[in-house]
Amino acid sequence: MKIYAAGPLFSTAECDFNVLLAEQLRLHGHEVFLPQEHEQRSDRPDLIFASDVAGIDWADCVLANLDGPDPDSGTCWELGYGYAKKKLIVVYRTDFRLFEGADKINLMMTESASLVLTMPKAPVQVLAERIDRALGGGSGLLRTTPQSDQFGGFDREPARYRHRDK
Repeated sequence: MKIYAAGPLFSTAECDFNVLLAEQLRLHGHEVFLPQEHEQRSDRPDLIFASDVAGIDWADCVLANLDGPDPDSGTCWELGYGYAKKKLIVVYRTDFRLFEGADKINLMMTESASLVLTMPKAPVQVLAERIDRALGGGSGLLRTTPQSDQFGGFDREPARYRHRDK
């Protein structure tokens, strides 16, 4: 599956995490557009924007990292654009900080998603394996009705699978 990996890329830790996750997803047979591989901080803002929009347009799926006390605003925009373009939307959190309250993740992010994964402090390899399984091992299949998973997230429609229109 062609995946656009949306997430913050402003620190060494964020960039390293993005690279590790993209590598793991590629090992599972997915093609990954990782914005930090296509843009430089010295690029003009209009070129960065155009590159990222083209990446989302190319992708079948927008995979959005919602870690942090408040998800990155650029990531949220990419998620919304992907939703408007009828892309498959998968969001995840590995950050444990917001798991105690009733509103674990902003409803606009979760309701736009076909899959929400909450996997506190999950190793990158485990996260990639879970994403790959949800995507049908690269086949483009995804569950589509709510049901809790073992990590506290939910999948949609566990009994039936469907292909998303591309």
